[in-house]
Amino acid sequence: MLALRLTRAAHLAVHLRRLLVAVASAGTGFLLLSALGHALTHPDTPGASALRLAWCTAPLAATAYLAVAVARTDPGTRPRPGLSAIGLGAGRLMAVSATTTALSAGLGSVAALLCFLQLRGDLAGAPFRGEVTDALAVGQSLPLPAALTLLALVPATASAAVATTLRPREPRPAPASGSRRYGRFGAYGWGAARETFGTYGRFGARWAPAAAAAGGGAAAPAQPAGSPGTGVALLDAGGPPPAGAPQAPAGVADLADAADGPQPAPDAPAPAPRPQSTTALPWGIAVLTAGLAVETYAGDTTAAAADTAPSAGVLVGWALTALGLALAGPGLTHLCGRLLQAVRPGALRLLAGRVLMEEAHRIGRPLGVVCAVVSAAWAAATLYDADGPAVGPLSTLGALLVAGCTVATLLTAAVEAKHARADTTDALLRLGAPPATLRAAAAVRAGALLALFGPLTLVVAQLASLPLSR
Repeated sequence: MLALRLTRAAHLAVHLRRLLVAVASAGTGFLLLSALGHALTHPDTPGASALRLAWCTAPLAATAYLAVAVARTDPGTRPRPGLSAIGLGAGRLMAVSATTTALSAGLGSVAALLCFLQLRGDLAGAPFRGEVTDALAVGQSLPLPAALTLLALVPATASAAVATTLRPREPRPAPASGSRRYGRFGAYGWGAARETFGTYGRFGARWAPAAAAAGGGAAAPAQPAGSPGTGVALLDAGGPPPAGAPQAPAGVADLADAADGPQPAPDAPAPAPRPQSTTALPWGIAVLTAGLAVETYAGDTTAAAADTAPSAGVLVGWALTALGLALAGPGLTHLCGRLLQAVRPGALRLLAGRVLMEEAHRIGRPLGVVCAVVSAAWAAATLYDADGPAVGPLSTLGALLVAGCTVATLLTAAVEAKHARADTTDALLRLGAPPATLRAAAAVRAGALLALFGPLTLVVAQLASLPLSR
């Protein structure tokens, strides 16, 4: 009942996102029913029917991924202060989110069943005649328990994914002060302490010699006139800037420190570090390599018989490739943010890079999944050429479902990231940051991500299509 009330009182944008989940669930449910109809029409070829059912896992996973992204951006089930006192803690809100997702996906499954029965001619009118007649099993009795079981897969999978993602987690304990770390990109652990936005704004502080920092009396290295870090380095050292020395552009360090909020005292214990987004980067590269290897092995078998559909090995290879890109996406986004801040950045690159680093865990995985879908589409276009198998309406529906769900998930993650940094954006605007600078920083972030993920997608797509084109 609480889930129904929250659903009714939601905003229009929330309803539209839930409607997207229902539409995706309807398309996936129709594909599952089509696999059942093909099995009824061709009882002598169970392998082909099983392969059709296996290929339905791609839109099923894409639908569940979209449902998780929609549930994360639902303001009605977001934890708020005081809700635990009335019995709405994190666990109860997670259950409400899972129930709401099940309702949306269940509505789509009902729509898929009605559409399937209508095309079969079981409700009203004549049955549909066309390329999908074999998948409809026209004239045969439809086993209702099997149909309901397949239709229940989508709501069950989506709600289970939401419950797993939004389950309450215990906070990670702070690591020991002398713990060993490996590498800047955290291949074996997380960073020791989170650097604030203003730390990167103090340009000259990173080039100060260690002797001066230790009080040895060594002078800071001379910087040319007009260097943007001269005034900021002296301010960090505690002295006034020299006469005529320019300040940091647009007061980046001051604005950044104010946006980060009050910093702890030097003798206060450091807060627990946030998990970095680069810990899974080596695993993502390894899984991506394994997926390309499986595609190469399975593609040789598929290319030997050009009139057949892709085998289950190709599906496994594409799944491993998508998983590898999804695991490597946050690390690559974090690396992109660091590269933007390289070589004495200005205010624009500094702001864009720090936002990319902070939001890498939110937008990195959807970006990796989109890259995987584009590379798979490239490989499928290579397979389904003039000499290959014909592209049917069900294959087109499945491709549209996967592509649409991944793009919608990426846009939803971008909206979530924008809402998460709304307080920081408001603080920067109050402190005098020009709105044009924030818009330019967003354009720089988009251009940097396109420059990194675009060539990566083309390389992966080319490697995935090579065994299929022989």
